[in-house]
Amino acid sequence: MEFLFVIVVLILSIVIHELAHGYAALAQGDPTAKYAGRLTMNPIKHLDPVGSFIVPLILYILPVGVILGWAKPVPYNPYNLNNQRWGESLVAAAGPASNLVVALIFGLVVRFGAGTLSEDAILLASLIVIINIIIAIFNLIPLPPLDGSKILFDLLPRSVKVSEARMFLERYGLLIVLAAVILAGGIIFPFIIGLLALIFTALTGDVGLIMETLDRFFSP
Repeated sequence: MEFLFVIVVLILSIVIHELAHGYAALAQGDPTAKYAGRLTMNPIKHLDPVGSFIVPLILYILPVGVILGWAKPVPYNPYNLNNQRWGESLVAAAGPASNLVVALIFGLVVRFGAGTLSEDAILLASLIVIINIIIAIFNLIPLPPLDGSKILFDLLPRSVKVSEARMFLERYGLLIVLAAVILAGGIIFPFIIGLLALIFTALTGDVGLIMETLDRFFSP
């Protein structure tokens, strides 16, 4: 039952993340996601069989301590964006920002719901906070196809060399990310967990609740 809650929260959080990308592009004049039918909460329109189901399941079973997943990227045309200088960054940042907003809302539920809500409700709200913080942090890593890479490339000076590096990294980006997770997981995961604990404690005001939630939903 705990695994079911984890998957449902993960799927809905990923859908919100992708919707934020689509609406950010639409707000800047690009209707590509709208015409593709991606501005919907229907998970079927967003989910990727490997990234949304198989990878989270494997990571849940393996003792890695982190569950990651992804959906099909929301399509957008950067040439349609009104802001040609920072438009891609704004679209990219909208995804992690939406997850942090969700984490903030449910963090406040945890903070002010203690003594009113049941223990199960508090733990479920804490799970939502944890998963959304992890999604936001992981997507801000500056490696393609993660959102952080688009923000990084917009910050770098526009040159032929930067464009060539971007094309190379985007071509092999997913393989690079997977290799980084496998080879540098010992560095990446503690960093993510450290930030998770810091943000979770700031939102909920409860230092020990994060471990209780992790034990409840992620312990074998």
